[in-house]
Parts: sequence; structure tokens; C-alpha cells
Amino acid sequence: MNSDTSINVLYVDDEVHNLNSFKAGFRRKFNIFTAESAVEGRKILESELIHVIITDQRMPVTTGIEFLESIIPDFPDPIRILLTGYADINAVIDAINKGQVYKYIQKPWMDEDLRINIEKAFEIYSLRKENKELTEALIIANKQLEFLLRQNLLS
Repeated sequence: MNSDTSINVLYVDDEVHNLNSFKAGFRRKFNIFTAESAVEGRKILESELIHVIITDQRMPVTTGIEFLESIIPDFPDPIRILLTGYADINAVIDAINKGQVYKYIQKPWMDEDLRINIEKAFEIYSLRKENKELTEALIIANKQLEFLLRQNLLS
């Protein structure tokens, strides 16, 4: 896949140098939005259509998992990736169970590996969206058929 700037990626990390190096490494490939906290991340989600969310686990105030878990009711669609410098099995389990995380990636990330994972996450986002739209179209078609059947039975 060549550069696809139509993929909107939000990266939440309290360490500004991580945000800057992420932006520098991926701004030509994706639309990058960065936030230094869960609160900032939520504000971006409220104003932008985000396809993929990447968050650091260890942040002050709100952990990455807590952030991801807190946005599920309002923003269930973005695909989530947890990034951390610590191999904590409990965090991995919580990320999957509570934060509905698609991938768990250790810092420091490898640009190529992270790029591929962002693209795969976007594919999943797109497939889910298409599936939802097809399901809705099917429901409408079924209602129309039921209506036509009732018309024929009554006449």
C-alpha cells in the first residue's frame, strides 16, 4: 500500500518527544493528530473522524487502557493500538478485555512494523463500516419486502 493520507490516526502520549517523532515518521503516510493526555485525545475525537487510535499505556492521570475504555461508549469504531515500553501481562490482558485493543506494540516501535499495523487496523475499520452499511441496507430491503408481501396478501 502506498501513502494513504485519508487514514486519520490519533496518537496519545504524555511524552512530547514521542509525539514529535511519531508525527515526523508518519505525517507523509497518514493524517496525524496528537494529544498529550486523555482529555486532549477525547477533544480531538469529538471534532475529527479518527480511524485508528494509538495510545501509550503509562501516562499520568489516565492510563492508555483507561482512556480507551472511557471512549468506547461514544467512539466505538476506531481501531485501537496500545503502545508501551513495559511488558506487563496484566496490562495486555486489560487492554484486550477492557479497552478492546487490536494490537499491543512495545516501545521503541519499528516504523515499518507500526505502519503495517496502522494500515491493517484501517482495513478492519473499513470492513466493519462496510459490514454495518450492508446490514442496514438489508434491514431496509427486508422491511420493503414485508410491506409488499402484506399488500399482496390483503388485495
